[in-house]
Amino acid sequence: MRAFTGHAFDRLAAGGAVVAYLDGHRGHWNDARVSNTFAARTEGYDDVAFTRSAVERLVGEHHGDPDRVYAVGFSNGGQMVIRLVHEIPDLLGGAAIISATQPAPENFAPTESLSRPLPVMLVHGTKDPLVPYHGGMASMWGLRPRGLGLSAPETARYYAERNGITAEPVTEHVHSAVRGARTSVTASHHRRPGRPPVSLYTVTGGGHTIPGTRKAPFVMGRTDMTFDTVEAVARFFQLHTGHPTPA
Repeated sequence: MRAFTGHAFDRLAAGGAVVAYLDGHRGHWNDARVSNTFAARTEGYDDVAFTRSAVERLVGEHHGDPDRVYAVGFSNGGQMVIRLVHEIPDLLGGAAIISATQPAPENFAPTESLSRPLPVMLVHGTKDPLVPYHGGMASMWGLRPRGLGLSAPETARYYAERNGITAEPVTEHVHSAVRGARTSVTASHHRRPGRPPVSLYTVTGGGHTIPGTRKAPFVMGRTDMTFDTVEAVARFFQLHTGHPTPA
């Protein structure tokens, strides 16, 4: 994740946060999907317990604020964040889910789901070739099905309803397409006074990528470079950014 983003999230550390890039078994997580066939699932790795242990250690060693723990995940990592939100929401102050959608009910792995309102931010490209923005079967470019998921807007609404928000979202044009541009960004904000917000950033024309960081390989689709995902995460969770820490 650190290499994939060109160390972009290190800017949060430069702004004073403790930033940790956790490693899943053989590069994958035992996530929220029944359809998960990664070794982390088949070999029975308890990634929820691992995450809790890692967070508690980091908070203790770095004198972090246990009420300001934010999970950010991309793709399989985004599915892992979904699992954390449902199984150990007490650990989190919020969650950011990138290029991942809520599994369809028949594809949802957690059997004991806990409900605690949390601010949730989502980022998803409309031309994601792996996880369809409009919902349906996720796959590896049409091969090796990864199971059914909701659409990105349905996912945002799902988390809004968990937070007690039923009003229609407010739309904001974050970046409008300019001449020659192939991507643009629109935000849908689900808000209600006294309730944690849910925001979906839709990257029209964007692929299975993290906007505003390092450009992903061509097969992943277009990487929008006008929207700064790290800055958006910082703003959503009231953090600060700084210059990248030298590798």
